[in-house]
Amino acid sequence: MALPLTLLIAGLALWWLAHLFKRIAPERRAAMGNGGRGAVALALIASIVLMTFGIRTADASPDLWYPPHWLRHLNNLLVLIALYFTSPGPSKGALFYKMRHPMLFGFALWAFAHLLVNGDLATMILFGGLLAWALAEMVVINRAEPEWAPPPKGSIAKDAMFLAISVLLLGLIGWIHGLLGYPVFG
Repeated sequence: MALPLTLLIAGLALWWLAHLFKRIAPERRAAMGNGGRGAVALALIASIVLMTFGIRTADASPDLWYPPHWLRHLNNLLVLIALYFTSPGPSKGALFYKMRHPMLFGFALWAFAHLLVNGDLATMILFGGLLAWALAEMVVINRAEPEWAPPPKGSIAKDAMFLAISVLLLGLIGWIHGLLGYPVFG
């Protein structure tokens, strides 16, 4: 296996481990006290660095499939929806306040959207691994904490506000993608 894919897979594994650590080894995590937060944060930063180096240096030829151009538009719509779900909107608004894992759902939707428009092996590994993590995290949390109560219902105005912010954020993210050589609009 080439070094870029090894870095990518190591980053994904570290991402999974850091996020699931308190569920896999709750006694060990509790014994670490507040220092455990710092260790988990460092592990997450290291995982992002590894995934970034892995994906940026991997061969970007479409090995597995060639996505049609129109999927770019679907990707942008799904990413917009994902941005809304990862915002405080669902828990502070009136439409989705009863949804237990809006941020993980948004993250999973974001990863799925990226699978639609990228056909190379490295991207499939990265976003497929992150999508699987988000889905697994929901299951693990639901099993560990089966009792959950939704927050109080918010207002439609909050939903609208966070949707507007999500639209602006999508524009900013698209602009940054373009600067990095990954145009997402047009």
